[in-house]
Amino acid sequence: MIELENLKIEFDQKSILKNVDLKTDEDITILGINGSGKSTLAKAICGVLSYSGTIKINGKNIQTTPPKELAKEISYIPAKLENADNFITVSEFVLLGRFVYKENFFAYSEDDKTKVDKALKLFNIEYLKEHPLNSLSSGESALVLMAQALCSDTKTIIFDEPTANLDPKNSKTIALHIKKLKKTKQIILITHDLHLAKFIQNEVIFIKDKKLLHYKKEFFNDKILKKLYGVEFNSMVLKYD
Repeated sequence: MIELENLKIEFDQKSILKNVDLKTDEDITILGINGSGKSTLAKAICGVLSYSGTIKINGKNIQTTPPKELAKEISYIPAKLENADNFITVSEFVLLGRFVYKENFFAYSEDDKTKVDKALKLFNIEYLKEHPLNSLSSGESALVLMAQALCSDTKTIIFDEPTANLDPKNSKTIALHIKKLKKTKQIILITHDLHLAKFIQNEVIFIKDKKLLHYKKEFFNDKILKKLYGVEFNSMVLKYD
């Protein structure tokens, strides 16, 4: 459940979002033109950007919830894997998803390690287990990020441009995995890829003029798209499966 009440976000004295209200436990896709505030909104929901107003995740106010507890409620998957340690392996990186459950000064449990193995198997990347992170392709990196998020056991997962810079084959793989995760997680998808958005079939939040426009049903209509994006659209043909 995501709840936003009178949310306002500013950056460098510039208003990004203002007077935003939203309450939903549905899967949502966040769309909008460049610079509209899509990623800004996602980072505020995760508690890493300052804002005024109220944000609640599964009933918990993120301003009063300890970071370690908040990390058990929501996971954020960036568009690109950034890592400062060139020697960390895939399994070690995915295991970090269990950090919030680990007792201080104690090693990770066997259950933690089992969850890593299951996540790697789910995304068909067991073969990467001992590979260093800096050896991965963009497609492999995207799957590793998803495996780490899954290990966090959060109820909500935010995907920020998950198919950015991926070829069609890897984009299809990511899209299929996201759709499967909808069965057990609340998915928040941020993307410019309208084909991906249409395939995932979430409710749509479109950010325009610092406001949220909520589309619960039909969105992928040429007239609606033209109105929101300001360019002509022809009917889109999509085949992911």
